[in-house]
Amino acid sequence: MGSFFKRTEVEKKESATTAWTVKAGSSQKEMEVEYASTQLFDIIQKAQLVNRDIVFLCIGSDRYVGDSLGPLVGTMLVEEGIPFEVYGTLEHPVHAFNLKEIIKEVNKRFVKPFIISIDACLGEQSQVGDVMIKEGPLVPGQALAKVLPEIGDYHIKGMVNYVDPFPATQFLNDTRLFTVMTIAKTIVDVIKRIPQYKKEL
Repeated sequence: MGSFFKRTEVEKKESATTAWTVKAGSSQKEMEVEYASTQLFDIIQKAQLVNRDIVFLCIGSDRYVGDSLGPLVGTMLVEEGIPFEVYGTLEHPVHAFNLKEIIKEVNKRFVKPFIISIDACLGEQSQVGDVMIKEGPLVPGQALAKVLPEIGDYHIKGMVNYVDPFPATQFLNDTRLFTVMTIAKTIVDVIKRIPQYKKEL
């Protein structure tokens, strides 16, 4: 089983400080993707200027549709050939059972990695399909009451489903694959445009 992230009351209060949001079905989506990509490039460029290696850590498991966002994104990023390190794919997922081991591996391989973590998230019904990019670490596993380490200098969350009285684990199976795929493509679209800006600047 993967990690799966659920917004707590603290997260809801902090949502106002979210760096950027790409809204699902927004008429401004193309502009939002462009803006998010430009801002993400600025962050990555600053990290590279102080010799930090960029690592995308895509968390989740392909055993459950609702938790498959991370490995889907990781696989797509590898296929796109982005010039950054990627951990967490459909073939080699990063999930609750190996997350600590992978974090150790990343820190051993890189002196001071700049980690951007990516995971699925439960939110409010009106937010399903949204992508949020925020400064600070991701706290994975909250939806399933798992104690997992915080990870990431920045994190990207995809709202794959919403919270209601049903158990959180039920959302892992009830989430639509179409929703997860759409969110994954949006996240990859934001990231894959970064090298284009690099060539232009």
